[in-house]
Amino acid sequence: MENVAILTAGGLAPCLSSSIASLIEEYSKIAPDIKIICYKFGYKGLVLGDSVTLSPSDRKMISILHDFGGSPIGNSRVKLTNVADCVKRGLVRGREDPLKVAADQLVKDNVSVLHTIGGDDTNTAAADLAKFLKTHGYNLQVVGLAKTVDNDVYPIKQSLGAWTAAEESAKFFEHVVAENTANPRMLIVHEVMGRHCGWLTAHAAMDYRKILSAKSFMANIGLSRENFDIHGVYIPELTVSIDGEAARLRAIMDRIGNVNIFVSEGACIQEIVEIMRKNGEEVPVDAFGHVKLDAVNPGKWFGSQFAEKLEAEKVLVQKSGYFARSSKANDRDLGLIKQCARFAVQSALEGASGVIGLDEDNGDSLACISFNRIGGGKPFDGKGNAEFSKLLREIGQA
Repeated sequence: MENVAILTAGGLAPCLSSSIASLIEEYSKIAPDIKIICYKFGYKGLVLGDSVTLSPSDRKMISILHDFGGSPIGNSRVKLTNVADCVKRGLVRGREDPLKVAADQLVKDNVSVLHTIGGDDTNTAAADLAKFLKTHGYNLQVVGLAKTVDNDVYPIKQSLGAWTAAEESAKFFEHVVAENTANPRMLIVHEVMGRHCGWLTAHAAMDYRKILSAKSFMANIGLSRENFDIHGVYIPELTVSIDGEAARLRAIMDRIGNVNIFVSEGACIQEIVEIMRKNGEEVPVDAFGHVKLDAVNPGKWFGSQFAEKLEAEKVLVQKSGYFARSSKANDRDLGLIKQCARFAVQSALEGASGVIGLDEDNGDSLACISFNRIGGGKPFDGKGNAEFSKLLREIGQA
């Protein structure tokens, strides 16, 4: 084996730093003589040839990455098959194929294995690159690790970082919910990440209720559990009747004086986009064709839909996304990261290519899954999840 390269791409997740560290720790243990290159800011760094080579002292200190969130080598959203976008951003010249530029850079850097750490878009780009390399006779492997806070990658049971993101989103709301005491008839909207999948919103809600169950309350002086509880959870997989939910939530507002809801950023997104287009508003999209959710602002939309119907005196919309996705990996995620990194290095040394993960189609076994089986947008089975169904029943939403 010649050189090994690592890049992180897409949005942040609470596993990136630990994934980088775990891969490097494994190589240092099993194959210490292999040189390791890190491309800076994902595929952007790859096509521009912007990289850093780890020194022996860097490798000895690499465990400190486990104490940090984010990615020390940087992320970006670059789609190598979107030539126009790559040209527009100055990554390639007009007649250049970004895939060939990336492949040539890997050859120039003597890279025999590229480890990509990212979600479905990152690994789709990795699949495109792997296919190009194979078709054009490049002798190079691509071995990916699946990270996404949404936990929505087919056929991977548990993507890296999702458990931590749910836990951190719950902690975020533990602070925000106290705002129910700041104003009468308060509507608090907690917007959680999740474009197509409600896994993170559902698990953040379940994690928050576990926090709530460990607390004691004094209802006689106004410190009631119901004021701090969740009263509605809205995810892309569940149909929402705004009028029906408004009537249910209005009764709660009238009885206890506040309402708290969890909203996935992908909930009702098509309805919001259709309204924007009917109003002649531009709906911005990214290089992968995804609607830019921060511009659409689903949490604000839900707040505006419910505010008048609930006669809320104040609406507070809070987003836990950046707080949750930028945290370091928790112990549960760290265990999975190390397990996947170990298997990724083993697969690379054996000459395999694919994405490492727990394969749902094969009994959740750890495997190097071929790129043609990887896809995004895996939905959360809310009705099939007993704990989430119980939560909905308990809050009266089922």
